[in-house]
Amino acid sequence: MHPDQLPVTPETVRGLVAAQFPQWRDLPVRELAPGTVNAVFRLGDALVARFPLQPGGADGLRAEAEAAVKLAAHTRFAVPEPVAFGAPGPGYPLPWSVLTWVPGDVAGASSDGLAEDLAELIADLRGIPTEGRTFGGRGRGGRIAAQDEWMRTCFANSEGLLDVPRLRRLWADLRDRPRGDAPDVTSHGDLMPGNVLVRAGRLTGVIDVGGLGPADPALDLVGAWHLLDAGPRAALRSRLGCDEAEWQRGRAWAFVQSMGLVWYYRRSNPGMAGIGRRTLARVLAS
Repeated sequence: MHPDQLPVTPETVRGLVAAQFPQWRDLPVRELAPGTVNAVFRLGDALVARFPLQPGGADGLRAEAEAAVKLAAHTRFAVPEPVAFGAPGPGYPLPWSVLTWVPGDVAGASSDGLAEDLAELIADLRGIPTEGRTFGGRGRGGRIAAQDEWMRTCFANSEGLLDVPRLRRLWADLRDRPRGDAPDVTSHGDLMPGNVLVRAGRLTGVIDVGGLGPADPALDLVGAWHLLDAGPRAALRSRLGCDEAEWQRGRAWAFVQSMGLVWYYRRSNPGMAGIGRRTLARVLAS
């Protein structure tokens, strides 16, 4: 998926686990569907090992573990808990982590129940104190118009894939949505399918919490477009009490993220590209 991606095989994982954590050496190792940031392997029934796919990707392992502990203390939904940290070894040059396994299925079908639970999760996230910190200036979560350069890249790479003139017109409108004086709040930063787990249509857990931090309060509203159709989306908005400015900023953040998914993953991860297309369709229709 990435030009500098590191290969990680089940054999490598078995060797690293056996050498560094002999108490788990007899647990079965099963490779899971690839993520975009980590290679993920199930260790037995209760654990999961995550291996960053790119050089530099291990820099935030301990920060992610701290974020998981913090979020778990503020929500009833399951969060992967840090168990151990692995070191570089034969076949893999970076640190890696072992976490508890969070059961559930990747969120798919939209429902009022999922909307209710997602609103609760977003409220839980917003309730985590920022401790005076503000958005760090990288990625999504600050001023929407700061994404102009990234959007130019996306539009250029989306020619022939999407209706770029129509999308440019929409961006010209969304980029100027006002922020006002709304302070940063704690956000997950990536509430999309794959990171939101469900059972019987209800949210059970949230994973990939490494992006937890202060951001525009509208950032986590990307989940409204990634995960929900129009009716449940309206229910989520009502439950959270979003005004029009905040709601449209959430729509803008969903647009920014989805534009990148379609062209970047069109060959390496068609499922992720498909999520981008579906979310763009919802953004355009709303």
